[in-house]
Formats: sequence, structure tokens, C-alpha cells
Amino acid sequence: MFHKKTYNAMELKTRHGHLIIEGPISVENITSYEFHPDLTSFRLPEQQHKALIGIAGLPEGRIIVARDRHTIVGYVTYVYPDPLERWSEGNMKDLIELGAIEVIPKYRGMAVGKNLLKVSMMDDAMNDYLVITTEYYWHWDLKGTGLNVWEYRKVMEKMMNAGGLIWFATDDPEISSHPANCLMVRIGDRVSSDSIQQFDRLRFRHRFMY
Repeated sequence: MFHKKTYNAMELKTRHGHLIIEGPISVENITSYEFHPDLTSFRLPEQQHKALIGIAGLPEGRIIVARDRHTIVGYVTYVYPDPLERWSEGNMKDLIELGAIEVIPKYRGMAVGKNLLKVSMMDDAMNDYLVITTEYYWHWDLKGTGLNVWEYRKVMEKMMNAGGLIWFATDDPEISSHPANCLMVRIGDRVSSDSIQQFDRLRFRHRFMY
């Protein structure tokens, strides 16, 4: 099922200088890079660096990074859904989740996130996958950005659109618990109709219950 991960890269000009956006990167490369101390959204930077190294070593794991010379300043990860989430229940080998995306404050608002997603989708193998992301407002950096929930949702949705992910409806209780939460999905060109139907059953578990 796992097609060869084809490395892609681009240079992004920002007002703070040029960044290299590249991936999927190898365990060796991500181990050799420095990890910026402001990458603190999910856990301590040293711990998150170790977590990314682990993801890079997984058969389905993909990590795209933005780096300033030798220092990672942003990244996006793709892995199988958490076993505790409904999205893993179909045991679908062609469904992966955009698990985390993070950019240090210095480079926010400079299209780094959008371009992380664009480089992700340059790999033809992504057309074999159904890519999802679950967005919850309580994970968003409202304080750091100064945006309200709906402003942040708009920015986030626009960023995901750059990678081809669009809004999909679902009856998942966590997502449905707040109107700003959402499920976003990209269906690769080569995903089978059987897989799409299986995914629809995961999206609407209670569709036929009255």
C-alpha cells in the first residue's frame, strides 16, 4: 500500500529571510536538524522533536518541515488516525490524518503553513490517500494570534484549502460539540469508491438510526 515517498522542496521568501520547505524528510535529516525552542504548541520542544523523529520512521508517517538554514521553524505531520478515534475503526490503509501543523510566531502570517501543505501534496503518492484533519477550537492559539474563534477558523480553513482539504460534514460528537470545530478532507484521485463509501460510514455513524 505504501508508495515511495517522493521528496519535494521549495524556497519561500519571507521578510525574515528565505526558508526551505521540504519533505517527506528522513529520520536521519530530522535528527540532524535543530528544533526551534518556540515550537511549543503540543509539548516541550525536545519532546516534540523526538515525537517527529518517531513519526518519520513509520511506514505511513510523513513530515514536511520549514527550516531556516539548519533549524526547523515549522512542520506538518501525517500519520494513521489515533486508535481511540472513530477514524481508525475502519482500519483503512489508505486513510491518513494531518495530525499536527505548527509554525513559530516569528514566521506566522507569511504563508508558511499554506506552503507546508502545498509541498505535502506535490508527492504523487498522496493521490492514493484519503487525508483528513480534525480541527478543534480549543487547540487554536487564539491568545497568541489575537483572533477570535471565527477569524481563526477562517484563516485555518483557507490554509487547509491550499493543500486541497475541504470541509466535510460529520456526526462525530467531539466535532459537533462546537460549530467552529470541523472535519476537513482531501480525497486523492486514486482513492477507490469502496474506500470513499467506508469513510462515509465513519463520518455518519448514526445516519440510519431513528
